[in-house]
Amino acid sequence: MAGEIRDTHAPVQSVSGYRSGAVARMLRMPVATLRVWERRYAVTQPALSPGGQRLYSNEDVRRLTLLKQLTEMGHAIGSLARLDMAQLQKVASMHAGALVATKTGDHNPRTTAVPERAWRLAVIGTTLGARLQRPDFMRRLGRSVVVLGPFDSAAQAAAALRPSSADAVLIQEPNLLEGWHESFVAVAPVLAALPTAVFYRFSAEPVCDALADVGICLLREPQPDAVLAQWISRWAGAAGASATGTAAAHEPTSPRRWTDLALADFARVSSTIACECPRHVAELLLQLTQFEEYSASCENRNAQDAELHSYLRQVAAASRARFESALEYVAMYEGLILPP
Repeated sequence: MAGEIRDTHAPVQSVSGYRSGAVARMLRMPVATLRVWERRYAVTQPALSPGGQRLYSNEDVRRLTLLKQLTEMGHAIGSLARLDMAQLQKVASMHAGALVATKTGDHNPRTTAVPERAWRLAVIGTTLGARLQRPDFMRRLGRSVVVLGPFDSAAQAAAALRPSSADAVLIQEPNLLEGWHESFVAVAPVLAALPTAVFYRFSAEPVCDALADVGICLLREPQPDAVLAQWISRWAGAAGASATGTAAAHEPTSPRRWTDLALADFARVSSTIACECPRHVAELLLQLTQFEEYSASCENRNAQDAELHSYLRQVAAASRARFESALEYVAMYEGLILPP
């Protein structure tokens, strides 16, 4: 039409979203698996770009994230594919609640108690130390334990630890010979004054009797994890009553529950939901754990700084434990699966 003015700057309608490769990387799953889910189960209905590329929305990514988490928990994708987001959230919430109840014996995360102070255990024996630090073994212990070391020898442990660093000492000594205790006392007198247990393989009965007479707890290896964990827990209960140290005056703390990578993954996954609290809590936990580790690294700079940084580490650890409980609660509220 004559005189008509066309707006050459008018926006052109387009479709935006994430491509299959980007979504697969975010979910850490093969693109082929994503395509099978689409073709066989129609788990989402992504839009198409002008060029025919699948484009996934934030809601699509959130749905796929929950599906992946739940399949990793043992659910069949075929049984989940028919569920809408509300139903998937309900399944996830039931999983989160069951995990919390298993750990605390309480279905209400609001009543989760502040954990007792971590029991600091100096471990001499690298093989035993690696075994104790496995997550499944830590869960068997039923109490908070911080493994100091592990150290190759009593001399190495004595050189690395301050007198108040540990509450007790656990030693792996395959061949427990006559004169062993005297050598241990001579090399590490400060550690020898702490409650001590020995995990041994071979020894003569008189040697064992002499060590028992001076209060050393003994267990012959090999033993399954269940037995070793029960033995350590009972010993910890008995030894804890007599263990002393300056850190006992500080607020109770516990070992961290999640690694930096697990928290970063949780923050990334939870950023797809409307409420950003899960992401914020996970990010705060990352900062607190990093400051806790930084304060611990400063404790050995000099004697004057040691007490200050020990206090800061304890405060950071106590705050971190509270935020871990907060993350557990907000995950249940939003129907998110907690990091393993």
